[in-house]
Amino acid sequence: MADETFILLGLNHKTTPVEVRERVALSGGYEEPLARLRKLPGCRESYLLSTCNRVEIVVVAAYSPEVEESLIRFLFGNDIEISQCREYVYIYSGKDAAHHLFSVAASLDSLVVGEAQILGQLKEAYRYATESHCTGPLLNRLLHKSFSVAKRIRTETGIGSSAVSISSAAVELARKIFGNLTDKHVLLVGAGEMAELAAQHLVGQGVQSVTVANRTLSRAVDLAQQFDGKAVSFEELVIQLEKADIIISSTGAPNVILKKEQVKPVMRVRRNKPLFFIDIAVPRDLDPEMNDLENVFLYDIDDLSQVVEMNRSERDREAAKATRIVDEEAIKFQRWYEGMALTPTIMELRNRANEICQAELTKTLSRMTELSDKERRSIEKMASAITGKMLHGPLMFLKNEGCQGRDTTQEKVETVRQVFGLETGADSEERG
Repeated sequence: MADETFILLGLNHKTTPVEVRERVALSGGYEEPLARLRKLPGCRESYLLSTCNRVEIVVVAAYSPEVEESLIRFLFGNDIEISQCREYVYIYSGKDAAHHLFSVAASLDSLVVGEAQILGQLKEAYRYATESHCTGPLLNRLLHKSFSVAKRIRTETGIGSSAVSISSAAVELARKIFGNLTDKHVLLVGAGEMAELAAQHLVGQGVQSVTVANRTLSRAVDLAQQFDGKAVSFEELVIQLEKADIIISSTGAPNVILKKEQVKPVMRVRRNKPLFFIDIAVPRDLDPEMNDLENVFLYDIDDLSQVVEMNRSERDREAAKATRIVDEEAIKFQRWYEGMALTPTIMELRNRANEICQAELTKTLSRMTELSDKERRSIEKMASAITGKMLHGPLMFLKNEGCQGRDTTQEKVETVRQVFGLETGADSEERG
């Protein structure tokens, strides 16, 4: 249908509190909601994405208040006023819908800009949509384009290369000191939340082992099990330094728990093998003077915060590049889509002109029996050239990119169809 477009309706961490997002999240998987979405009146193609931070629907349909309301009802159910729902949702159509989807795929709309998880979630949701026969040629093109836009941004920018959380900054520093972390041993001192997150990031980098030291041994045992590691008593802390490479400390102690004098003999035993301390405690757990020891690297929460801020500024610069790429790709996609709308009219216009030309040629040549074959071919060639030159103006009018926008394209199509007496879209469908 000529008046169909992409419609995207959703809610996310920016627009909607978590208690509302929990109500609309797909706790039971994609199959059942996709089956319901496929049955919505007027929605010829459909796609559904649900993550902890967003739920979004994309459909191909003719935009109308009824379609919009049915999509809102799909998300929130029938037991809530539509006006209440509208304060949480955002709605985009046409080029704006494509632009938003490209931004989501590129993680520009994520809680942490540059994170890589969202692209995998988009692809998984697309797999379910195709298996449920919800998508068609238009949505397939749009979604595949969103994947390629995300890939281009990862290739051409450094949007995902800088750590923007305390725990990921700690891992980034560890990699700068050690390079490969796969043979490194981590000692977790205390059970603070940020230290635990840092340990999770390090395990994700493939560290060899994790040991947990805590004043309460049972808590150390519980935490060590999360990392398939081992627990030790707090009194064993200094001994454990001989084997560890990375120490993350986050206790609730009111004073320093490890001093320079305790670490210095450990470095002799280690033959000055590098030792990396991450002090995430407030007040600090570790003696700042440890930094004076050779091959001892100590970073506290302020140091990590500075790294995060520097990285955030760098990521913001890369995000600006990524946004420019999204803008460019959305324009290109819109031109492709407008071309799809123009193609049937261009074909009909050419067919109508050729039919008229052939009919008049047949009528004229049937009365000119004395013409030679060469003369006949010359007249046919001349008639074809006249037809082509007559069509040049209307075709340039349709294809002209000086006026952008779906509505402008549709208006041009309707104008040409009326001027040249072409059938309306509905008439064409009935005839086909």
